[in-house]
Amino acid sequence: MRALIPTWDWHTIFVAPWTTDFAIYGWIFLMGFLVCAACGLAGNYLILRRMALVGDAISHSVLPGLAIAFLAANAWRTGMAAEVNGMVDTGGQEPGMIHGFAMFTGAMVAGVVTTLMIEIIHKHTRIKQDAAIGITFSTLFALGVVLISVYADKVDLDADCVLHGEIAFVSIQPFFSLSGVEIAPASVVLMGLVAILTLGLIVVFYKELLVSSFDPGLASSMGIHAGFVHYALMCWLSVIVVSAFEAVGAILVIAMLILPGATASMLSTRFPVVLSLSLLHAAVSSILGLHLAIWLNSSTAGSMVVAGAGLFGLVWLFSPSQGLLRRWVWLRKNKRSALQAESLHPPYGC
Repeated sequence: MRALIPTWDWHTIFVAPWTTDFAIYGWIFLMGFLVCAACGLAGNYLILRRMALVGDAISHSVLPGLAIAFLAANAWRTGMAAEVNGMVDTGGQEPGMIHGFAMFTGAMVAGVVTTLMIEIIHKHTRIKQDAAIGITFSTLFALGVVLISVYADKVDLDADCVLHGEIAFVSIQPFFSLSGVEIAPASVVLMGLVAILTLGLIVVFYKELLVSSFDPGLASSMGIHAGFVHYALMCWLSVIVVSAFEAVGAILVIAMLILPGATASMLSTRFPVVLSLSLLHAAVSSILGLHLAIWLNSSTAGSMVVAGAGLFGLVWLFSPSQGLLRRWVWLRKNKRSALQAESLHPPYGC
């Protein structure tokens, strides 16, 4: 029977992952950091726009986009094979296809469709935005599950992988090679490119993203097409979500979209500092989550999210500007001052 609290072994938990087992846990940590960093950077803009639940909707709603794109790509390949060989090729699909152009195209289209459906339901009915988000993502996610179930023999998508992911398998995936030299696992290379592009796009379009997030009206007066920026952000968010699927799944990516930005926003009001703190949160939560998963022998992605939530809780308590402890001290101080003022100047009638 498994013990309620696993045995604490300092060497196994903290030393071995960075020495003898570094070839395994080094890639796991790097993948976790890249996912948390990319999601956290994009998530800051969702928080500014008060659209945190839209990230939830997109992370679930890209599933039918992936399934439809995969079916379309497979049909195109079959047609091309028939033209070339004079017969229909009924062979299996290439495993790497789900990481290719069709996957990202389907994800981006699904992200835009999700955003449009939410806005149409919200603006043309009396339904509130939160209800519109719930209707949209639950319907599209269910549609994706149905498509995968019906076309299970043609769609190379694992529902468990899409929902939960498994970052622990990163180190045993095929490596990406350049000029015959193995660089890194293919999923790590892909996520690294997405994280670098995310940071680069934020640097290049910093003003447009920031102004349109705070005040779309002001953005329009400055010649910035706020609607285009909005849909471009949703498209790129879809790319980030799909890239993170294999590592953390659709469910856990939601937390990684929100936790870094929410934690950082409680420590600073300057947006460049918030972005930097989001990256710091991604690194610390990835390290702590990795060691927590080793100790508990649990899901690594889930442990990283738990570690990130723990950091949020600490900041919520001890933040110099917005922490609960500071507010408690401030309330006690003001209450004491009020009681002293009342003792010096008692109200009339006493």
